[in-house]
Amino acid sequence: MDELDFRKKSEAVLENLRRRLLALADQFDFEVEGEGGKLELVFEEPEPTRCVISPNTPARQIWISALATSFKLGWSEAVGDFVLERSGETLSQLMSRILSQQLGTQVVV
Repeated sequence: MDELDFRKKSEAVLENLRRRLLALADQFDFEVEGEGGKLELVFEEPEPTRCVISPNTPARQIWISALATSFKLGWSEAVGDFVLERSGETLSQLMSRILSQQLGTQVVV
């Protein structure tokens, strides 16, 4: 995948994710911040913490820093989404797992 193709795909996926997270933010009491393609989720409960989601253009991956872990998702043509290779989770599935663990309740992104 070339840089332009990566930028188009990552921008579209992150904007879609941002819209879905904004819809969940009020319900689950967290903030969604971000600019320049980077998203930050700010949680006050159960303790103050952040989750950062950002494109890494040189690596052609979307990186997520959450739950004291770094997740690196690459594009899968077969799935048509960014996927965490070791688990096979799509970006939405991984964010559902991260939010569910962070908030202590089932969340579907």
